[in-house]
Amino acid sequence: MLRTELTASPVWDSERDWSNLAARAAKAAITASSHADLLARNFDMELSVKLSDDAEVHRLNNDYRGKDKPTNVLSFPQIQPDLLGALANTDDGEALLGDIILAYETCSEEAAGKNVALTTHITHLIVHGTLHLLGYDHENETDAALMENCEIKALATLGIANPYSEQA
Repeated sequence: MLRTELTASPVWDSERDWSNLAARAAKAAITASSHADLLARNFDMELSVKLSDDAEVHRLNNDYRGKDKPTNVLSFPQIQPDLLGALANTDDGEALLGDIILAYETCSEEAAGKNVALTTHITHLIVHGTLHLLGYDHENETDAALMENCEIKALATLGIANPYSEQA
């Protein structure tokens, strides 16, 4: 079972059901990945999503990645990718996949620039962040293509068009 814990700073619209959006996006990402079998195993997985602001994400991006600027999403995996297959052997039946944090101002500006709804963009970024927790990256063309294909597949199951297409 997958549990998604969500916290949101006051800058995020409290009327939106961000928790459900995050849970659906994370599950879609795992299902679209090469680790889909994790969802059928007899243990609990958890990931946390924090909806924050540019100031906090800027600090984290600088502290952990050496990049002195905000970014849209950061992921902090708690399990090495090569150990994901052994998750069924956890001592307590639980595994924390990691943490995802999003910056409101950057995400809002990107959504407006792409002319997509903020919820659509946030869904994509949570899918993207979840794939990072599973060991996917985009450091080279081959890895980027693999990750993008997983994103496209996950988003399609949520009724969201390919964000990498020419029309997007």
